[in-house]
Amino acid sequence: MTSICCSTSILNTKTLFTSPLLSSPSFPLHYRNKSFRVKCTYGGTNFDDSRSATIDVTANVVTEKLVVLGGSGFVGSAICKAAVSNGIEAVSLSRSGRPRFSESWVDQVSWIPGDVFYANWDEVLVGATAVVSTLGGFGNEEQMKRINGEANVVAVNAAKDYGVPKFILISVHDYNLPSFLLQSGYFTGKRKAEAEVLSKYPNSGVVLRPGFIYGKRRVDSFEIPLDLVGEPLEKILRATENLTRPLNSLPGSDLILAPPVSVDDIAVAVINAVRDDDMFGVFTIDQIKQAAANVKV
Repeated sequence: MTSICCSTSILNTKTLFTSPLLSSPSFPLHYRNKSFRVKCTYGGTNFDDSRSATIDVTANVVTEKLVVLGGSGFVGSAICKAAVSNGIEAVSLSRSGRPRFSESWVDQVSWIPGDVFYANWDEVLVGATAVVSTLGGFGNEEQMKRINGEANVVAVNAAKDYGVPKFILISVHDYNLPSFLLQSGYFTGKRKAEAEVLSKYPNSGVVLRPGFIYGKRRVDSFEIPLDLVGEPLEKILRATENLTRPLNSLPGSDLILAPPVSVDDIAVAVINAVRDDDMFGVFTIDQIKQAAANVKV
């Protein structure tokens, strides 16, 4: 008869951590890369204990936790759903908290109601390996600068200070509009947020620049099927892009000619960004599509 006795300890690279800092939310790496050492001793009824040995087996375990800012919105909820579907822990921070619709994946997301300007980051970011911001909107000039720019800047700096290794921003396509339109609070806010991501996360920050986003959008108890317009329009524009390419130089032409992007493609591209350390920088509409097609699951 034989027996095996095992004990487990947590390692980070070469150092054995037994400090209570591991349970502290201020621990900078947030246990992103954990190694578990298993020590086993083998024995049997006819086994010579003097020759017994300890076998060390070390395996790296990466736990993924994605914080979605604006997770109850159109794009944010699609990202939360994709994260859950791919075995990634998802936490949403949004003013409305838990969405009103009921689907099985909703119960697997941690819904935190709150405003990014007054968030308790110790609660929101603990254990996070990535943050994705879907924050943005329209209004007067000051409102657009605040929600598209300042809110994202606050979030980027909070994530950076907390030691979160990756930040992903859902921005907007670089439209060839007249300069006076590009000076609006919407576009200047988005570009300010992009600059903050790329500055604070030069080797891991991701900026996705979609145009019109389509999918089934829920507003209260109603569902707006944007895909009925967006999906066929995307197919038509991609099928005729060689014919329409000469028109791309016309001011404002890409308001019509830039292909729409499926909200599901954006969500899958985000999952790819979370899992691929080599994915960083600015991604155009075509590159978002490619990132979604190449997703690592």
